[in-house]
Amino acid sequence: MGKRTLVTSALPYANGPIHLGHLAGAYLPADFYVRYKRMRNEDVVFICGSDEHGVPITIAADKEGVKPQDIVDRFHEMNKKTFEEFGISFDYFGRTSSPVHHETSQDFFRVLNEKGVFRKKSETQLYDEKADMFLPDRYVKGTCPHCNYAEAFGDQCEKCGTSLSPSDLIEPRSMVTGDKPVYKKTEHWFLPLGDFQNDLQTWLDKTENWKPNVMGQVKSWLTQGLGDRAVTRDLTWGVPVPVDGSEGKVLYVWFDAPIGYISATKEWALQKGNPDLWEKYWRDKDTDLIHFIGKDNIVFHCIMFPAVLMSYDGYILPKNVPANEFLNLEGQKLSTSRGWAVWLQEYLKDFEPDLLRYVLGTGLPETKDADFSWKYFQDHVNGELADIFGNFAFRTLSFTSRYFDNKVPKAGKLSDEDRLALGEIERLKKEIETLYETFRFREAIQKSMSLARAGNKYFTEMEPWRLRKEDPERCGTVLNVCCQITAALSVLFAPIIPGACEKLHKALNIRQASWDDITDHILTAGSPVDKGEILFNKLDDETINAQREKLEEQTRIREASNPVPEPIKNTISFEDFVKLDLRVGEILTAEQVPKSDKLLKITVDIGVETRTIMAGIAQHADPKDLPGKKVTVVANLKPRKMMGIPSEGMILMAETPGGEFRFITSDADNGSVVA
Repeated sequence: MGKRTLVTSALPYANGPIHLGHLAGAYLPADFYVRYKRMRNEDVVFICGSDEHGVPITIAADKEGVKPQDIVDRFHEMNKKTFEEFGISFDYFGRTSSPVHHETSQDFFRVLNEKGVFRKKSETQLYDEKADMFLPDRYVKGTCPHCNYAEAFGDQCEKCGTSLSPSDLIEPRSMVTGDKPVYKKTEHWFLPLGDFQNDLQTWLDKTENWKPNVMGQVKSWLTQGLGDRAVTRDLTWGVPVPVDGSEGKVLYVWFDAPIGYISATKEWALQKGNPDLWEKYWRDKDTDLIHFIGKDNIVFHCIMFPAVLMSYDGYILPKNVPANEFLNLEGQKLSTSRGWAVWLQEYLKDFEPDLLRYVLGTGLPETKDADFSWKYFQDHVNGELADIFGNFAFRTLSFTSRYFDNKVPKAGKLSDEDRLALGEIERLKKEIETLYETFRFREAIQKSMSLARAGNKYFTEMEPWRLRKEDPERCGTVLNVCCQITAALSVLFAPIIPGACEKLHKALNIRQASWDDITDHILTAGSPVDKGEILFNKLDDETINAQREKLEEQTRIREASNPVPEPIKNTISFEDFVKLDLRVGEILTAEQVPKSDKLLKITVDIGVETRTIMAGIAQHADPKDLPGKKVTVVANLKPRKMMGIPSEGMILMAETPGGEFRFITSDADNGSVVA
């Protein structure tokens, strides 16, 4: 362990608000770690900032008809405020549009260029002659060669998900003018990563305790062999390339963004009144550099940025890069374009930050993708924060305040049960320390909650309400033990739910909590205790259902305003298609299935007979409106039971991009074959 620790979190793009996927990936785990380190009285600095360059910024500005600076100014302040409200305790939150960052990034480029690290190469790119500009990938649209979607971008088709390059597109067109672009030569500087492969491998071989998912991805890149990576691109928004003959070129965002960690540390040092202080955290080998990121940034922080630091010389390399996997939402991938996301500033309108800090912490995607659902949120708030932690703290403090004159009672002779309960404090503290040091925050939270479980169990089994009358001295001992456990919990949980723990500290008269305070005798007999307040209220079904409805509604609105058709499914043979027996039918009756929110029981005349078909459309159609409608039925589908009722076919419906369902209709006679 170094004398000091520099912690960074991935710089969020300043083109939109922060959502819970961001929080779970790079910011919340970093904050857990930093708060723990500070409680150990270690020298730790937590750096982050806004990534304000790159094509996403210019696209957002073009859509709104404003300047890129207007976009980054807005979202920088918005996201900075959101992080503060969630208790993400950065020492400094910078921005890559600052003069210090431009100077620092240009210095890196200039030094590497003078050392002859870069290779300058010509390449052909798409160019808009009317706009007089080279077109970044996202500024080119055309027809996808894989699914024939006419609105595919130059880097990816949003219909079939295939990664593309602009040259792959059929009939490409410029998003700036709508004209067909031409190919034109341009020169750029490249970082030859292959030259660093051996040095990177040697460094990585010496690292310890890296996550398997991180090291696995890095080794995969090294096994494939590293190629050249462009360091510059043709854009007007970004850090200008600081050499002659580079007009209209800026540093590629992958190159300048990680340097933002360094420039932000410089600005922090200036703020502290010690301009040279930053060097201790970037050039002193006794500093541990820890990058918290999402898995999509692994290659940049474990290969590209280290290669840049090696090239400049004199900088430390990361001690660890504990990257998290992705967080899904209600079983689906997060999608800001579809509105399938929970934005943090919206969350804060309805709930306290501590609730999400805890619940996300219990399900962090540390080694594999994880899923967040509002039901999961409700279950963990109610079943753990309220029923276990909050319940134990309130029982202890209210009983002590009421029957022991608002003071910690004196402990008499300890029983085996007392010693066992108190012993859990030191035992779990050591285990939790190891978990924090190895970035296993989910387990650290679980272990912390297990102390609350032990406290609740002890309180219930000791029955202080009975001892109060039968043996007041023994009751005091039991409450002393409970107070010590409560105090230990208030410190153990401080990195996770700082707001609630601050309330507990006030109730327990703990003025400044440090990790060393976690003992079985934090509180002295006679010290004042306040009954405090209920820390966590339970969440009812109505509250949670409202959040689900909000999520679904915002997705419907987004998809209706910007519909993206479903991708074409895998090709089938004609022989497979003719196996289907599609018949025209007429709905005779329709009724809601009891105890089901989705199912309708429908009878359909398909000419040769009447069929009963179960359809999951109750939320999209009123059964009273269905009799008499002509529909198309899959007549040779194998019957199956749904809610105990046999379903003898399937009614075909089309789902619009906006989420509406419509019957596939026909004017043909009942029983007519659809072919």
